[in-house]
Amino acid sequence: MSKVIFVTGAGRGLGADIAREALAAGHQVVATGRRPEDVEEALGGPQDRLLVTELDITDVEDAQAAAQAAVERFGRIDVLVNNAGSFLAGYFEEISPAQLRRQIETNLFGPMNVTRAVLPLMRGQRAGHVITISSSAGVVGGEFGGAYAASKFAVEGWMESLRHDVAPYDIRTTIVEPGMFRTELLGDASTAWAELSIDDYAPRTTPTVEAWKSMNGRQAGDPAKLAQVLVAIADQGEPPLRLIAGADALDAVEAKAHELLAQAKASREIGDLAHADTAA
Repeated sequence: MSKVIFVTGAGRGLGADIAREALAAGHQVVATGRRPEDVEEALGGPQDRLLVTELDITDVEDAQAAAQAAVERFGRIDVLVNNAGSFLAGYFEEISPAQLRRQIETNLFGPMNVTRAVLPLMRGQRAGHVITISSSAGVVGGEFGGAYAASKFAVEGWMESLRHDVAPYDIRTTIVEPGMFRTELLGDASTAWAELSIDDYAPRTTPTVEAWKSMNGRQAGDPAKLAQVLVAIADQGEPPLRLIAGADALDAVEAKAHELLAQAKASREIGDLAHADTAA
């Protein structure tokens, strides 16, 4: 069945792949981005089942306007794909407070803004599906990625909670946790580096930045294949609550799960000891 699929960050990378795949599958697509002309070019020009509209996800009014434009064109929104985001890399002390706030503003408040604009429509329909692109970094923190991980861990908590808020209205949610995919996230347009410099970190900062840059375009994951899976999930009546995408992400999440279980067991033992000491 044809659906109306609203995609943020559709001008390049994974967002463009999702929009193209949705169109190929016969869906109607609302493709958004800060530069609509780039979005339209990326998707092959004007099409009957395509609406391209401007959207800066950090702008609440933009989000409301884009949702309204979608309804005026197609009458509804069935699936929201929160894809747009950015990557801020660096050691925590070298990341300025302003940079950190921008990272949270984009990766957390951005999808929140768009979802807030779309949810009233989905509630009115008593149907909908919110898909939000997180990251394996939303489950497992790592060196040089504290700001990005903080934004994605927050996305995970928000989406896990949102599931319960909207389930009574037949709105489904899916968190997507990709590993390393060739999504242009490491390209200049999507990546920022810590703007401060601290001597203690300097011997590690330069080679780490170069290592990250060298990975751009060489990641193992194919975003076109991920887009196919996401569009297939958008067609499901009972979509998964979480999709862990890529062998590297699966390995990392499984290792984290084992680690958490071990920590829970150790904490339980400590708790038992503490209870025994209190009783004594």
